Amino acid sequence: MSRMPLAERRRQLTEAAIRAMTRDGVPRTTTRSIAAEAGVSLSVFHYCFDSKQALLESVITAITDHYVGTVKKALRPRATFRETMRAGFEAYWEHVRTHPGEHMLTYELTQHALRTPGFEPLARRQHERYAEIYQELIEELDASMMLDILVPVPVLARYLASVTDGLTLNILVLGHDEESAALLDLVTDQVAALVRDGSCAPAAGTRRPPEAGPDLLP
Repeated sequence: MSRMPLAERRRQLTEAAIRAMTRDGVPRTTTRSIAAEAGVSLSVFHYCFDSKQALLESVITAITDHYVGTVKKALRPRATFRETMRAGFEAYWEHVRTHPGEHMLTYELTQHALRTPGFEPLARRQHERYAEIYQELIEELDASMMLDILVPVPVLARYLASVTDGLTLNILVLGHDEESAALLDLVTDQVAALVRDGSCAPAAGTRRPPEAGPDLLP
């Protein structure tokens, strides 16, 4: 076995774990099966990860990174904020369509963490990360498009994370059809109602107070 930097070896084992868990499910995936999937010895696995929780956190991060890069490329500023968001949603749903196993695995990991004593913080961190990613994306768009955001950014980010999470599960269960595209349009319209393009703002660099915005969020 060739020597490999620790970070690269961890990535190798993480991707092997994703393949094994997607194929066999989380409960039936063992450290031994992951090592075999990666083509390394069990001792190499334990050298790279000192706990199962560390491995699962790495798996969640890797799956998220798989689609975030695709979405970021699609979120280049377009003529309007709505068009920009619609392109980002479409890129995400395309990843769901082409990698359904990975997205199903994220739900399985959440349930596994919530049902396993001591692993509950892993599920919390997983969903906190989803909201953090949306906040980063919103702030990047704001910097380039001078948006007028009518609700606090952390609230909008958590709202987007919650809606996306629910719609992803819905589509994984019911499949992709004409209604799926209509759902994307509906969500995009809802988000667009909470964010105005900078060209429509009252004055450059000003913000409308959150309390003055439409009461669209609980």
